[in-house]
Amino acid sequence: MTPIQLEIQLIALVTAVACALPGLFLVLRQVAMMSDAISHTVLLGIVIAFFIAGSLDSPLLIVGAALMGVMTVGLVEMLTNTRLVKQDAAIGLVFPALFSVAVILISRYAGNVHLDVDAVLMGELAFAPFDRWQGLGLDMPRALWLMGVVLLLNVGLIGLFYKELKLATFDAGLAAALGFSPVLVHYGLMTVVSVTAVAAFEAVGSILVVALMIGPPAAAYLLTDRLSHMLGISGLLAAISAISGYWLARWLDANIAGSMAVMVGLVFLITFLIAPRRGLLALARRRQQQRWEFAQTALTIHLLNHEGKPEAVQENRFEHLQEHLRWENAFASQVVRRSVQENLVVRENGHLVLTENGRLRANQALIH
Repeated sequence: MTPIQLEIQLIALVTAVACALPGLFLVLRQVAMMSDAISHTVLLGIVIAFFIAGSLDSPLLIVGAALMGVMTVGLVEMLTNTRLVKQDAAIGLVFPALFSVAVILISRYAGNVHLDVDAVLMGELAFAPFDRWQGLGLDMPRALWLMGVVLLLNVGLIGLFYKELKLATFDAGLAAALGFSPVLVHYGLMTVVSVTAVAAFEAVGSILVVALMIGPPAAAYLLTDRLSHMLGISGLLAAISAISGYWLARWLDANIAGSMAVMVGLVFLITFLIAPRRGLLALARRRQQQRWEFAQTALTIHLLNHEGKPEAVQENRFEHLQEHLRWENAFASQVVRRSVQENLVVRENGHLVLTENGRLRANQALIH
């Protein structure tokens, strides 16, 4: 592995984790698509800041992008608060308008400047190692230095305001009662999202930024209920997606950012299928188990209703289940077999007889 290949993977890994951490709170707050809006509208902030500073290297660009991200959130919430427009529609109104203004300004006034809309959308990690930063005895890609600072900033802010973020995310009313300002926390989070998005633009593009902010956190949400664990799993899945996406791009000779976005989707799909509690397979197994439990309960109720009565001799025969409960023979056999294994019923001379456990199950079902 060459040094350039290693640096590309380090940039991808640091960027992925930096995006996933604040992205988790967007997913938990059910404002995931706000990341899409912010990742596009900050381009207008970059353009305006460039016109003011006259340089693409000015830190004012990040400030302008962050302010535009906050402005996007404010405009969306202003439209939503009118109750005439829902949040998803408000996002669909605000970000295309602001992004379009940025595109027009670039094409009209910055045609000879390296402000490329395609590069902002797609990014190109392959070129990132050639833009170097030297200082403090280090010679490293500028993107790695920048995203490393953003990652440390995100980790530090989340650690410092962990309690406030947790309370404001899950119970804004309680947060306000305890003296925290949910509005301030919200706008602070959106500022962090804006800064992270614009820092990652040149290296990976806005499409991958959105994928990394939403995909790994959404997958982590399926795997655990604890916020601290979600943060760790989000970062881990983001890192796995970034590294595997790089090697997929090498294998296919394709765009690196696009391949990483594909791996984000694939990691989420795998998690969606096999997550122990919330995965699709787990839900299918749970529904199947509930189906059997319901059938076994129906059997115990049927036997209890006729227990000790003259018709019990007829009603508790296996063959009668098909007629009375309208069960097919194969299904009835399975229900009886499972009921016997769980000590709900026993077979006696060709008849089904309730055990104490079965009688208790039937009585509990009737009470509820």
